[in-house]
Amino acid sequence: MEKMTQADADSKIQIPGQAITIGIDISKVHLDVALYPGGETWRFLNARSGHTALLRWLGKQVVARIVFEATGPYHRDLERRLEQAGLPFAKVNPRQARRFAEATGKLAKIAITAIMRRLVVIANALLRDDRTWNPKVA
Repeated sequence: MEKMTQADADSKIQIPGQAITIGIDISKVHLDVALYPGGETWRFLNARSGHTALLRWLGKQVVARIVFEATGPYHRDLERRLEQAGLPFAKVNPRQARRFAEATGKLAKIAITAIMRRLVVIANALLRDDRTWNPKVA
């Protein structure tokens, strides 16, 4: 487990015991994890040992939900482990995440952790209020 950044100035400060939403960018080698509120990012290996470290770390948190993109074969083991641990998660269609980035006026090549932070905020609000997000601009 590797801490990647300090909290963003824009992010709320995390209050101990407050439920957090977690966004995970999944690649073949790494899991880049972003917290909201707080804005901190962490990196874990996308392997059994990394999943175990992530689950151990999550056990110390109050988790509202975990949001990640479906990434073909790279998300499946993590999804299975989250399900076995009984953690709440939402698997997001990558096309919708990309449309979200475009709808916010961000370039498609922007760093994924920045997109995921914003996606986590939107996803948290939508899931909490039991609403769906429509990527079409009215």
